Amino acid sequence: MSNSAALIAGGSVFASTALSYGRVLGANDRISLCHIGTGSRGTELDWIVSQLRTSHNAEMTGVCDLWRLNREKAVAKNAKFYGRAPRAFQYFEDVLALKDIDAVIISTPEHSHSPILKMAAEAGKDAYVEKPMGNVLAEAKSARDAVIQNERVVQVGTQHRSEPHPRMAQELVQTGALGDVSKVEIVWNYHGPRWRGREETKLLREEDTDWRKWLLTKPYRPFDPQVYCEFRLYKEFSSGIPDQWMSHAIDLVHWFMNDSFPRSVVAHGGVFAWHDGRENADTFQALLQYPKGFLVSYSTSFGNDAPGFTRYMGKQATLINIGGEGSPRYQLVQENGTHEDDADIDEKRSSKYVLLPGETKLPPMGIDDLSLGHMSNWFECMRSRQQPHCTVHEGFAHSVACMMAAESYWSGKKQYWDTANETILDRAPES
Repeated sequence: MSNSAALIAGGSVFASTALSYGRVLGANDRISLCHIGTGSRGTELDWIVSQLRTSHNAEMTGVCDLWRLNREKAVAKNAKFYGRAPRAFQYFEDVLALKDIDAVIISTPEHSHSPILKMAAEAGKDAYVEKPMGNVLAEAKSARDAVIQNERVVQVGTQHRSEPHPRMAQELVQTGALGDVSKVEIVWNYHGPRWRGREETKLLREEDTDWRKWLLTKPYRPFDPQVYCEFRLYKEFSSGIPDQWMSHAIDLVHWFMNDSFPRSVVAHGGVFAWHDGRENADTFQALLQYPKGFLVSYSTSFGNDAPGFTRYMGKQATLINIGGEGSPRYQLVQENGTHEDDADIDEKRSSKYVLLPGETKLPPMGIDDLSLGHMSNWFECMRSRQQPHCTVHEGFAHSVACMMAAESYWSGKKQYWDTANETILDRAPES
């Protein structure tokens, strides 16, 4: 990890060697992209890239998906964006062999993020990979190491790092305005059978895809369109809430607190709201302890839409993110006095909202997943060879936290991170 740390320190610039960068992009060179995995999130990412096609001189020249229907939809949409149809591929290996593709976007199912990222890096491609970066520890390590060894520019898709309000809030925390932070509380909820009942499940036929290739590193099991389209409900392919929601939440905690790996994690939950055959929890809670000396409580229910929030609780002040994932509304509330001494203390605590320069109205309590900043940052870094806002180091760290939470949930045991050996243990590592 010492070499890894050296590479990222200060947003270091990679050398443009023949090994690391076969075609050096000039300021006027078009960035040629291929999108691997063009499902629902992939459609959003295609739109984001299209909005930057002129300002960043980028084009989706290829699309790749195992399922014929997804490929055809991606070709049609991108043809409208660029005035010409991209090439279509069923297999990502064919894409990685192309010398005229500068970079790939990976938004496949979660179990294939790390394996495809590893192969992309080894093929000399830069990459934008959706979160979580991985959900199998050995695969996540291998992907990270391949990116480092091949000097690739990789952006992991926790896009809130590139949005203006979280960036201001992170800078505020780094000033020490909160004092010593002992606890972070995160509650994000949703009322509905999340990830179940997708319409595409009814359209999928085995002859229109490659089921064995979709399984990738997983053992064979009979074709199942629900597993294929609703994979986040099945523990072999995803942990569900940790992989999808907690990955965003814990990534922000790591960034705000400058503490990347939990010392220990314990988690609990179950299927309490939607008894529809899902394996992964619809109600989930995790407690994570960090080396700097603070506790993170993460909680999600899919059976109730009570308002979400995040609170960074310091001795001098509390930073409250009002709303669920991605909310740009942050409020700083000073600590002075206690409820025991004054029942009306909340009304007497001074507070202010974290606003952008020139901003006069409160930002909303939610945001969609279509912000352009994260993709824009990646494009800029592809040209400069600097490291983007969420590198494989941050992606690996949030993946580790989510894997520990999932393992604790399924095993019923507290999990520990062994920093020296980069392993997850069910006992405290020897000091």
